[in-house]
Amino acid sequence: MFLSRRAALLGAAMLMVAQPTFAAPKAKTPAVSFTPSPAAIRAHMTFLADDLMEGREAGTRGFDIAANYVAAQYALLGVKPAGDNGAYEQHVPLLAYKNASEGAFSIAGPDGKAAALTFGEDYLPMAQAQAAEVTITAPLVFVGYGLVAPERGRDDYAGLDVKGKIVVMLNGAPSGLQTEERAHFGSATVKREEAARRGAVGVINLSTTSGEARRPFARGLTGYRDWRMTWRETNGQGHVRGVAAPGLLSISPKGAAKLFAGAPVALDAALAAAETPDGLVKGFDLPFTAAVALKSEIETRESRNVVGLIEGRDPRLKAQTIILSAHLDHIGLSTHAKDGADKINNGALDNASGIATLLEVARGFRDAKTKPRRSIVLLALTGEEKGLVGSDYFANTPTVPKADIAADVNLDMPVLLYPFTDVVAFGADRSTLGPAVARAAGRVGVALSPDPLPEEGLFTRSDHYRFVEQGVPSVFLMTGFQNGGEKAFKDFLATHYHKPGDDLTQPIDYDAAAKFALVNYEIARELADAPARPVWKAGDFFGGRFAPAGHPSAAK
Repeated sequence: MFLSRRAALLGAAMLMVAQPTFAAPKAKTPAVSFTPSPAAIRAHMTFLADDLMEGREAGTRGFDIAANYVAAQYALLGVKPAGDNGAYEQHVPLLAYKNASEGAFSIAGPDGKAAALTFGEDYLPMAQAQAAEVTITAPLVFVGYGLVAPERGRDDYAGLDVKGKIVVMLNGAPSGLQTEERAHFGSATVKREEAARRGAVGVINLSTTSGEARRPFARGLTGYRDWRMTWRETNGQGHVRGVAAPGLLSISPKGAAKLFAGAPVALDAALAAAETPDGLVKGFDLPFTAAVALKSEIETRESRNVVGLIEGRDPRLKAQTIILSAHLDHIGLSTHAKDGADKINNGALDNASGIATLLEVARGFRDAKTKPRRSIVLLALTGEEKGLVGSDYFANTPTVPKADIAADVNLDMPVLLYPFTDVVAFGADRSTLGPAVARAAGRVGVALSPDPLPEEGLFTRSDHYRFVEQGVPSVFLMTGFQNGGEKAFKDFLATHYHKPGDDLTQPIDYDAAAKFALVNYEIARELADAPARPVWKAGDFFGGRFAPAGHPSAAK
């Protein structure tokens, strides 16, 4: 009863949104065409980040309440349903899995004597989506970063036979790579797929020296039994890329030293080489055979994306769609909090702020005197926190024609704790999105800045990347480091990110939130009204990989 009454009061509050108060910038050429409302954004965030949602974890009641709220807002805005069977929801079948034990890991040298490694000190097991029990015995091969880039003449597998073997590889990618390409090559999924192509039967991950300093191995012990998720294929199996070479274990520096005992190259030397810009670390056979035994708990769950459509006005172009995406889920209830401590990860900035931005941008399109030429798809996604699951499902099985998806503009975790003056536009310069983003930001008086945290691999860690992998030009905006942004961003990451402290008690700057909405509205409007469909630049790395000749977004 208390929850029902509270939900009703919160819902009523959402309908009592104050009139816009955000002052648009002084005249620019052309002038901005929309005045977002700080009060509206605050109202949406107040509901979505409330304790009632219990952290909005995918597949939970709290997420479903939030999804119902978004669908109701679409309806209030007059947005057409664009999910399954004339509804706002696209059903997303999920497979949840977690470690059911500490696992077992031992190594045997040429003499046949086996030595067991210690859970939590030497290794941590990785949960498996495909089978409740996995047992593998195979020789070990060190493959450096496991990087294969023919266009750079780079093949870390050169001269190595990994067929039927377990590969040990460094996390991430060399620091000398361009930031977005570094994020791609550093992706664990990309590296597992390459290992599987080479015939490997499993992967063991090892942090570099700098990686261990950023995220110590010991930190993983707390969450090693947390639920992971993927989406289910029609045969009921989990969608796992590179499944033939699953991630088996992560090992600590102490555990790695045991694997490298008697190796052709000392561990310290290999780690030192990895820290150079090129990160050229030659691989070699390790002098051990490993035996790995893992147990996982596997469950089926259900969730949904929430999909709406603002139909374009141009008879010729309205079939093409500009997607505005934002993830609705967060990480739910903390299972590791001390007794009496706050356990609800409210996800105010991550990512109630992005959904609030999405809804406010949608209001801008509804109220525009001239409707966009192309259609706008509003996409509130599930499972981002579980590995971009909802966006991967939509990108592979969209509810609109895949060939007509012209671009994605992604809204994820703007740090709205200061009056930002610049943004980082991940991916913009790789396609003809770049000039549109620059013009839109200029109209709002916002500068564009380069990626300030290339080591974090942010380009592959948000939902837009699943559209990139389908060949769709995409952009993801992050509030920049100018005007106090660096301190605000780093303090947020250190003290509130993925913690109960990411709630509405933070000093959220709702005027900055309105400004962020305006930038994204202007970008989406530019893309929707442009005469030509966005295309990748000729010779671009991602365009070449994911939009080959003949693809609708390939450079002509």
